[in-house]
Amino acid sequence: MSSAELPEQAVGEDGCCHTERSTIQPAKDVLLKRLNRVEGQVRGIARMIEEDRYCIDILTQVSAVRSALDAVAQQLLTDHTRGCVTRAIEHGEGQQAIDELLATIGRWMK
Repeated sequence: MSSAELPEQAVGEDGCCHTERSTIQPAKDVLLKRLNRVEGQVRGIARMIEEDRYCIDILTQVSAVRSALDAVAQQLLTDHTRGCVTRAIEHGEGQQAIDELLATIGRWMK
């Protein structure tokens, strides 16, 4: 369902719409492209292991995958903060959204 098909009150200015556990991602195409690239990198790592490639070369690729996943997480964090958290604050539910955001950042930093 596109944001144009959603009820007017459900769509924010940024085109993001969400319920408690569902969100239409404003950067969905970017996220999916990055994840498809990560998927290919992971398959490449598996192939490198199957081919008994040099450990350091494999670890370099693992590092690249981690960086790519961090970029996905950063985009999601940015979109969540600008969309969902901002909207929660506007609707008087800011403390809960901020607590959830801080807990998520805490888990992400481990």
